[in-house]
Amino acid sequence: VEQMDIDCRKFAKDIRRLDREMRSWDAFTGLDTSVKNMITSLRAVNELQNPAIRDRHWHELMQATKVNFTMSEDTTLADLLQLNLHKFEDEVHGIVDKAMKESGMEKVLNTLDTTWATMQFEHEPHARTGIMLLKSDEVLIETLEDNQVQLQNLMTSKYLAFFLQEVSGWQQKLSTTDSVISIWFEVQRTWSHLESIFIGSEDIRSQLPEDSKHFDAIDQDFKKLMADAVKTPNVIEATNKPGLYDKLEALQKRLVLCEKALAEYLETKRLAFPRFYFISSADLLDILSNGNEPVEVSRHLPKLFDSLAKLKFKAVGMSTRDEEYVPLDADCDLSGQVEVWLNRVLASMRSTLRHLIPEAMVTYEEKPREQWVFDYPAQVALTCTQIWWTTEVGIAFSRLEEGYENAMRDYNKKQITQLNALISLLIGNLTAGDRMKIMTICTIDVHARDVVAKLILAKVESAQAFSWQSQLRHRWDEGRRHCYANICDAQLQYSYEYLGNTSRLVITPLTDRCYITLTQSLHLFMGGAPAGPAGTGKTETTKDLGRAVGMMVYVFNCSEQMDYKSCGNIYKGLAQTGAWGCFDEFNRISVEVLSVIAVQVKCVQDAIRARKKTFNFLGETITLIPSVGLFITMNPGYAGRTELPENLKALFRPCAMVVPDFELICEIMLVAEGFIDAKLLARKFITLYTLCKELLSKQDHYDWGLRAIKSVLVVAGSLKRGDPGRAEDQVLMRALRDFNIPKIVTDDLPVFMGLIGDLFPALDVPRKRDLNFEKIIRQSMLELKLQAEESFVLKVVQLEELLQVRHSVFVVGNAGCGKSQV
Repeated sequence: VEQMDIDCRKFAKDIRRLDREMRSWDAFTGLDTSVKNMITSLRAVNELQNPAIRDRHWHELMQATKVNFTMSEDTTLADLLQLNLHKFEDEVHGIVDKAMKESGMEKVLNTLDTTWATMQFEHEPHARTGIMLLKSDEVLIETLEDNQVQLQNLMTSKYLAFFLQEVSGWQQKLSTTDSVISIWFEVQRTWSHLESIFIGSEDIRSQLPEDSKHFDAIDQDFKKLMADAVKTPNVIEATNKPGLYDKLEALQKRLVLCEKALAEYLETKRLAFPRFYFISSADLLDILSNGNEPVEVSRHLPKLFDSLAKLKFKAVGMSTRDEEYVPLDADCDLSGQVEVWLNRVLASMRSTLRHLIPEAMVTYEEKPREQWVFDYPAQVALTCTQIWWTTEVGIAFSRLEEGYENAMRDYNKKQITQLNALISLLIGNLTAGDRMKIMTICTIDVHARDVVAKLILAKVESAQAFSWQSQLRHRWDEGRRHCYANICDAQLQYSYEYLGNTSRLVITPLTDRCYITLTQSLHLFMGGAPAGPAGTGKTETTKDLGRAVGMMVYVFNCSEQMDYKSCGNIYKGLAQTGAWGCFDEFNRISVEVLSVIAVQVKCVQDAIRARKKTFNFLGETITLIPSVGLFITMNPGYAGRTELPENLKALFRPCAMVVPDFELICEIMLVAEGFIDAKLLARKFITLYTLCKELLSKQDHYDWGLRAIKSVLVVAGSLKRGDPGRAEDQVLMRALRDFNIPKIVTDDLPVFMGLIGDLFPALDVPRKRDLNFEKIIRQSMLELKLQAEESFVLKVVQLEELLQVRHSVFVVGNAGCGKSQV
């Protein structure tokens, strides 16, 4: 055909070369037409040689040309040319195009046949019962989704007619497979979750006998279904069994009923012990199923109490996570239902602290404070120190009124002596718990000292002066046998929540101002809303105020996923426990949810204002403990934050937070770590970090903020204790240099070393080296067939040092510089 085509084209050229005179002859016209028709027919024949052409397409050609012929091996070119294809060029082109498109469809359908003939479910045994369950298979899900998209595209093709039935069949099969797999995994997940509860826990079976029987029937049906599934591994066969989807749907509905019954059961337990509102259902079920095993339940105590980590059984005392132990004033019975004995633990905890505080108050003056401190738990020692501070400042004011001009100055000298006595203890050998206790008391003592110094400077002579009234003042009311915290005209009763041996915030003028706003908001039956940039202490100040008044503070990190139901449950729990709730990044919640939350918050606040014992919360009558406090923190500068609705804004008192006084914080933390010359060292420290922020290059991993400052101070404290004879400026310089060098890029290193040299002139302190560790590193490197270069060894040492003071460390660098090997 090709050769004939070439010859015809050559012939046509020859004809066009003939004289003009000849072109008017009939012979010329006839010949020219015949040649052109032959070229067109040959082109059509060439197209009809396409391998995509099937018998049905030849039939279409017959219908177009209205000539019947039989396609066989004996068909010749002459037979095709007799069809006068030059008259049907467009028809031929259309038929060939259709054949090619249909061939593409045929390939897709053949691939589907091949793929799904071999596609099988994978199974894995259930951990408890060993029955085979479907295993999640990403390849299967991806293939299913891709194939469904392919079939959808085929359905939109205008050449679908011939394959319509087959494509529709595949669509039906894969759609069924998709639906069945989705519901199957859902049923399987729900069954796995409920099986461990209804069959694995005897306690739940005895509490919910009817629902357990109901679940037993579901369990039988599900196991039978899974046994059948194992016998039919092919995905299409297994999922397209008649009635399977309906069976799974029925199982799902029955499982939902069991879940509902379980949720109602958990709600009754939460009402009995409202702190259960703040833990997940999984944790609550674990607690309930181990209700008769207090040792097992104690794993969850840190989620229910601020610092309580374990109990001595029969409960005779409480231990914190850092092993501080406080004996209870009376043994606590841990038998019976878990929510009942947890309430007994709560009551015992509070009565123990309420009993210890007045006892410590009485013994405070019997011996020097640096000895008295070790006789009582950290929380009690700190609270009594604060009560005595209020008392002694009150006495000094009384003496001033009586004419003793130096009364306040004398008390200030006493404060400084007491503080220095505690600082000298920090340098000695203390247990970790005692060190934390002394550091915390030092932190609060420095603030107390500074407040008195300001009163002297301002020549304040009356206890009614605002500069004194605006401080958080603890006092013990002998008549009511209660501790109270007063600030301005607000009074908060101490809540006696055992908070353990925890550190306290450094109190700056900003903290004082925030305390006033938050306490005033509680005094006016409102919520508090500290707002400001990251790292200004919004959440920490709220938590610290809670610690100051012995209150449990639950912090909830808000997100776009939070809905009004989950928030409602939290408010329900807070109202019944009387605890404080701090909702971090509150303006992340979507505006629709915030509008509903406003109604919930108003409902709680109205009940407190009306001094109700019980109130109606969203159609449910619940008890109210009026000490409940609701706080929200916001960072207005962040992207993706919502503007609070007006009805919600009206319920919270705002408090603007700004970047705190780093130098003051640094000074007080240095004092708490045992440094005497803290003021000068703090100035040098903050100057260095301020200059680093301004002069060094901008790197993503550089951090010169409060968290970084705190980490270096912890290092400085441990270096001071390890080498008490060394000068304080040398200790701090070593901490600043050795802790920061690992994160500073090579180009910035000379600038950083220059700054340290300027701030600590003529000081060259050698690095603290652990030669044994370096020896182990070199040995390990040889075993790994690596070169033991000094710079690499140094990086390993730095990583180990950083891990001692940081929970996690980023190893940053270009590709191939040895990050993984370090």
